[in-house]
Amino acid sequence: MRFGKILVKTGMRIPLIAWSIAVIYPVIWMVLGAFKSNGEIFASPWALPKSFSFDNFVTAWTDFNIGSSFLNSIFVTMLGTVLCLVFSLPTSYAIERIRFRGSKVLFNVYLSAMMIPMVLGWIPLFFLLMKLHMLNSLWGLGVVYAVTQIPFSVFILTSFMGTVPKELEESAAIDGLSPYGILFKIVTPLVLTGIITVSIMNAITFWNEYFMALIFLQSDDQYTLGVAMDLMNQKAQYTNAWGALFAGLTIAVIPIMIVYGIFQRHIVKGMTEGAVKG
Repeated sequence: MRFGKILVKTGMRIPLIAWSIAVIYPVIWMVLGAFKSNGEIFASPWALPKSFSFDNFVTAWTDFNIGSSFLNSIFVTMLGTVLCLVFSLPTSYAIERIRFRGSKVLFNVYLSAMMIPMVLGWIPLFFLLMKLHMLNSLWGLGVVYAVTQIPFSVFILTSFMGTVPKELEESAAIDGLSPYGILFKIVTPLVLTGIITVSIMNAITFWNEYFMALIFLQSDDQYTLGVAMDLMNQKAQYTNAWGALFAGLTIAVIPIMIVYGIFQRHIVKGMTEGAVKG
């Protein structure tokens, strides 16, 4: 009986172990390749580098424009995350707490927006940004990022808003706080877990986004990391700069992995609390 339980537990862990190896090993291989010369990559692709040289990182950062693309990605990620939070936080509060005609319809409109494939909006967005003179602009891309994630953010934040006791808001209103004062001084600290979860999920989405950046940005100096890495991959086929390509991929991947590693407890906590409270 005991042997059977051990066998069942082992069998359940085998897929998890296999999946972990399939995900982690290519990342380790990519990072090790970033420290190798082209000769080492072709001669012994699976071996450790003979010496840990940062020449590939310097080449990727300077010769392939990864440095400016890295800063562009940071800018649009922060801009999109902040704008999305600025728009979605008051909207969530209004939908959940302020009863007005059509509030439920408005909430359902936000929910239905999550079901629309984003690819259907690329062409209208292209011409809209062109009319507003925001095409090939990091500001324009940041605004588009924020707008696309507002339905998801409203959906998550609304479930957290519903858990705040109304008595607190009523007491604050009696003390003379305005609706915005109640939102920012009373409600926001109580839904901080939801705000952190939404912000991190949005930031990861914006950092990894590729297609909208490819369509809406049209010059090398405006490219984000996703587009820059695609161009670098094409150039590497002709310049044989595989070490620099691995270094560029490492620069693109490691920061967001560090951020996720630091805040993953908040993400899991926020998603589980949101699921229970929703």
